[in-house]
Amino acid sequence: MPDHTHHDSDRLFLQQAIDQAVASVRNGGGPFGAVLVADGEVIALAGNQVTLNCDPTAHAEVQAIRLAAGKRGQPHLPDATLYASCEPCPMCLAAAHWAHIPRIVFAAPQEMANRAGFADGNIAEQLYGQTHPVRAAELGLHHIELEDAYAPFQAWISKHDRQPY
Repeated sequence: MPDHTHHDSDRLFLQQAIDQAVASVRNGGGPFGAVLVADGEVIALAGNQVTLNCDPTAHAEVQAIRLAAGKRGQPHLPDATLYASCEPCPMCLAAAHWAHIPRIVFAAPQEMANRAGFADGNIAEQLYGQTHPVRAAELGLHHIELEDAYAPFQAWISKHDRQPY
């Protein structure tokens, strides 16, 4: 029998990641958000701060991992789930791997980011020689479709004073 409770909480935390991404655009950041959860509690949430911090590694997922690990005083988060508004790029997947995060749930597939002008898929292609590396089971990646998945990108496209990414 499927565990609908788990699925409902996944949707709830994923919606928080999307809300974080929309807020990030409003605050001058990129259209990406991440939430780290352990034992049903949010331990960190972050938006993309690449342009705000002039730091190309300040993706939402990396920011959330830094916050959570700092709070816990340890680099590993083996009991956490990472919720990302968009499919994580290779850097963020690697960061989650180094943090020992066993499960990643995302809303928008990479194609949505590409349509909004974010071509992280090209990085994966350069690294792996293909657009979609071995994923799912090996990487703990789970895609859940939510109606709001494109909202952060819509906010980004509509923001006329955005800083080029």
